[in-house]
Amino acid sequence: MLFENDVLLAQSGDQEAFIRIINCCESSLYRVAKGFLKEDSDCADAIQETILKSYKSISKLKKPAYFKTWLIRILINECNDILKKKQRSFPIESIENISIHQDAENAFNELRDAITELNEKYQSVVALFYFEDCSIKEIAAILNIREGTVKSRLNRARFMLATYLNPKSEERSAKNGPLKN
Repeated sequence: MLFENDVLLAQSGDQEAFIRIINCCESSLYRVAKGFLKEDSDCADAIQETILKSYKSISKLKKPAYFKTWLIRILINECNDILKKKQRSFPIESIENISIHQDAENAFNELRDAITELNEKYQSVVALFYFEDCSIKEIAAILNIREGTVKSRLNRARFMLATYLNPKSEERSAKNGPLKN
């Protein structure tokens, strides 16, 4: 309830209340951004833009209880914008030589890289489910889609990631791997 009161105060122009609610959401924002973006600088840019946009438009939020959901939706849009800009600017790196290493950190980095190669509709559900620990119901609310759609996207994403991370897989081609479906 204290969080909702701070949201109401922030909506009425209280900057300190806005800072408090952003501080409460800071780690969640980073985890979601990192689920989409490889570079810490890109994560920071996405989070910064999210905070700026949310500050400018917080008065438009209808239900204070949904502040975090609303904020994460803004962040996802920012991450997708950054990814689109990067795709226009740089060719996608070759993904043929990825192999799973024993080292857990390298394996995590490879998984994160594979997730960033997913189509954004799959990337969203994976990032929210695994990095933000959102439930199927919460993801459906954040993305404004049905729970069944969340489940099918999550299952499809798992299959694509398994195919992508299996170095012996012959299903992917150099041009159009399974991650862009």
